[in-house]
Amino acid sequence: MSVKEITVDNLHDIRRGAEEFLEYVSSPQIDSNVFAFYGSMGAGKTTFIKALCEVLGVKDVVNSPTFTIINEYQSSKGFPVYHFDFYRINSIKEAYDIAIEEYFSGDGLCFMEWPEKIESILPENTVKVYITVKPDGGRVISIR
Repeated sequence: MSVKEITVDNLHDIRRGAEEFLEYVSSPQIDSNVFAFYGSMGAGKTTFIKALCEVLGVKDVVNSPTFTIINEYQSSKGFPVYHFDFYRINSIKEAYDIAIEEYFSGDGLCFMEWPEKIESILPENTVKVYITVKPDGGRVISIR
């Protein structure tokens, strides 16, 4: 897979960035439902995942699952969207305890924050998404 970059200039532009992201990852060249979001604290991982959920038609309030590890939502098309935050886990065992493999092999989309914590068990076809902050405060979203 080649690298795709999406630039989001500000919060008002984030929906367009989320739409472009979802259009790109739904193309035949992307064969994965697992998306690992990398970025420093405050880079906008949660904010971008919230925008993705909005574009997917999620009606629930989307919050970071920092303390619960996972939040489950329903898209407007009826498939589940799973939002993981591994920031607070201390071992791979904790990921296995929530039956992570079942989510990865299921029909839903898996959006993960802090995937570095479980890197060794990510599926081979995981789409890696890097969010970097530009000097002007915008964001560059690199999909690999």
